[in-house]
Amino acid sequence: MIAGLSKAINLYLAPLLSLTSFILILFAYLAPTILFPTQVALLTVSPSLELTERHSSQGVDGPSVFLGALGSCVRPNNNGAVTCTTPTVSPTYDLSVLPGNAPDLLSAPTATTPAFIAVSLAFTILFFLLFAMTSFRGKMGKFGNTFDRPGVQRATAWIGLLGFLIGITSFLIIRMWFGKAVEDFNRDISKEGSSAPQLIAATSNGFIMVWVAYAFYAVPVVCSLAKLHVTAGGKA
Repeated sequence: MIAGLSKAINLYLAPLLSLTSFILILFAYLAPTILFPTQVALLTVSPSLELTERHSSQGVDGPSVFLGALGSCVRPNNNGAVTCTTPTVSPTYDLSVLPGNAPDLLSAPTATTPAFIAVSLAFTILFFLLFAMTSFRGKMGKFGNTFDRPGVQRATAWIGLLGFLIGITSFLIIRMWFGKAVEDFNRDISKEGSSAPQLIAATSNGFIMVWVAYAFYAVPVVCSLAKLHVTAGGKA
């Protein structure tokens, strides 16, 4: 039973998790400028009375800003049209819809961070293809013998590990950068009290997608490293 479960994880579950992780990371990376302009973002600034009138329960209308790794989208009010900046690895965020007395947000992360995420995505999709082929090599006839070579399995493990480390490190840097921006923005709003703009900043669901993606990604990477260890141990 354990052998069958192990085979099912390596042969079916791990490749599926690898593909799922790639899709989630890609969505979080491209949002909001290319995909899901108001549904997915790494940081949002939205209308709220939470920081200025904490005991008020009424709704509030106002501008919204959605920030991501490649740029930003803005909406002048809850029912307004959404406009987005051109996606780029060195984005300049559009904050023009925010009132003049709104606190400044930190500038975008350094250009190398989104670029490194793009590199990690390239490693991730390459790892998925190689990992899937090494997993299904027994069903691929003579062509599958190519993926049984130790060099191919070693390359697969290294590509997966590099994609994981580069990607999660880059997102952690952006998370710390945006976390500091949220903290400073909300603190300045709170200091101004009732005269402050009715806004609140928060890190958003894009980061949740990223953490789930890398939790999934860890499974095939560990499987690939385990295969490599077993292969090396068998030759020792």
